[in-house]
Amino acid sequence: MSNLNLISEYKSFGGKLGFYSHHSSTCNAEMRFAVYQPPQATQKPVPILYFLSGLTCTEENFMAKAGGVQRLAAEYGLILVAPDTSPRNTGIAGEDDNWDFGIGAGFYVDATEEPWCKNYQMYSYVVQELPALITANFPTQPEKQGIFGHSMGGHGALVCALRNPELYKSVSAFAPITTPMRCPWGQKAFSGYLGKNQESWRDYDASELVKKVGYHSSILIDQGTADKFLAEQQLMPEVFEQACADVNQPLKLRYQEGYDHSYYFIASFIEDHIRHHALALLMTAVFIYLNPTFLF
Repeated sequence: MSNLNLISEYKSFGGKLGFYSHHSSTCNAEMRFAVYQPPQATQKPVPILYFLSGLTCTEENFMAKAGGVQRLAAEYGLILVAPDTSPRNTGIAGEDDNWDFGIGAGFYVDATEEPWCKNYQMYSYVVQELPALITANFPTQPEKQGIFGHSMGGHGALVCALRNPELYKSVSAFAPITTPMRCPWGQKAFSGYLGKNQESWRDYDASELVKKVGYHSSILIDQGTADKFLAEQQLMPEVFEQACADVNQPLKLRYQEGYDHSYYFIASFIEDHIRHHALALLMTAVFIYLNPTFLF
């Protein structure tokens, strides 16, 4: 595989889960990501589903904790890709001083402020460099991509899809930061990465973007009612819900009673999200063959 270093590989549900590193020209650093190839990928190219993780996570969290997501990817024939959440070991002073800024907290933006702008280009990495690398090295159908994520990664997934609807046929999120311009996490990150001019922040705020550009299909969001960050006004799904309503954007926002912000929550509803993306990425006939009860 060109430009890729295989760190480790495991057989899982008839397919292969691999962890990789490579030098990223976009982030000017070594980056890591995980790829699950379903058994169907040995016979033909398959669609791609990207998952963006939240604060403090690496490329491993989703693959290890999302409730046997490899089984679902094998059932539907989807390649899963999970990148790391930021560059690491860049030498930037203070990059690991805070859990919600710097390492593990790239926020999926292209930083414009020094010293972060030299490395923290996570938006371009996710939208451009990583897909090109995946397409070059794995048996994919690049015209069939979906994206989803959790918390900070839910923010990233929504922003990437809204800004690039031609690239992503589907989008969903678990407990996303829906309006980073208005919450403490986002304000801290955006001030550091993007500077004080809040006009530039709007390009990375899903609640602002959806009113401006919309999206071609329904958006699925799950939010736990016992999520402590919901109470702390870090997530504000009601702001995104209102923004969608203002422009008649189809949205399925589900409040899940008693669930928190953890991967136990994600694992509980991951099958619904995989099905949401499979419906968009696979031919309807194939989807219904696998899920005949879907019609009823």
